[in-house]
Amino acid sequence: MLDRVLLGGAPTSSLRPVRVASAVDEVSDRLLTAIAVGDFLPGERLPPERELTGLLQVSRPTVREAVARLQALGVIETRRGRNGGAFVRDSWTASSGAAVRRTLLPRWEEFEQLFDLRGLVEGMVAATAARRRKPEDLEPMREALAAHLSASSPREEQAADSAFHRSICAATHNPQIALLSRDLLTRISLGFPVEPWGRGERTHFHRAGEGHTALYEAIAAGEPERAEEIAREHFMISAGMIRDVLARVRAAESP
Repeated sequence: MLDRVLLGGAPTSSLRPVRVASAVDEVSDRLLTAIAVGDFLPGERLPPERELTGLLQVSRPTVREAVARLQALGVIETRRGRNGGAFVRDSWTASSGAAVRRTLLPRWEEFEQLFDLRGLVEGMVAATAARRRKPEDLEPMREALAAHLSASSPREEQAADSAFHRSICAATHNPQIALLSRDLLTRISLGFPVEPWGRGERTHFHRAGEGHTALYEAIAAGEPERAEEIAREHFMISAGMIRDVLARVRAAESP
């Protein structure tokens, strides 16, 4: 079920899915954790029910009950109408710590392996883009970079960041590379193809600093080794976001 989304296949003997009472419990925990690490930000709408069932490979009633549980906890609110849906109210509640612990701790060794793998793969993506990029590939990167630097909210930052990295994947001129990049993002983001964004001043944007600009400049200059080094370091930011959330849970549990 959800372990196949996260792990990209059947669970290994050394890594088992979280053992919870039901699929509803697991989906609820997965959503609470995704919100805690900033996959979905306050004020943002969760993916529609149909999309969630596809992403997590569960039934609609399971998703519906899990979302209702988050609403009862005060994490989300449901709005009706054409632009309605389930919207995030808060990134952390009293229930978040336990959900994070149940979701992340049993899989932590696998997560660390995925963080390492993603850094290596995204370094390769950036280096390939630097070697293969055409002049017309640079315009979408510049536009996304400008949107990121001028963003006025975390949601705008997150959207521009996604567009920037999609444009780098496109510059490799190999759709399979883009699929691999998206798959790794989905696996570290609990089944959702969304970059973890952190909380408050500890957001991806604030930690990234000048990383996007430096990465663009290396690709534009056709410097694959430099682009690879920048990208590998840049993609450790998301790993740090997830480590921070787990550290908060552990600190709260310490005597």
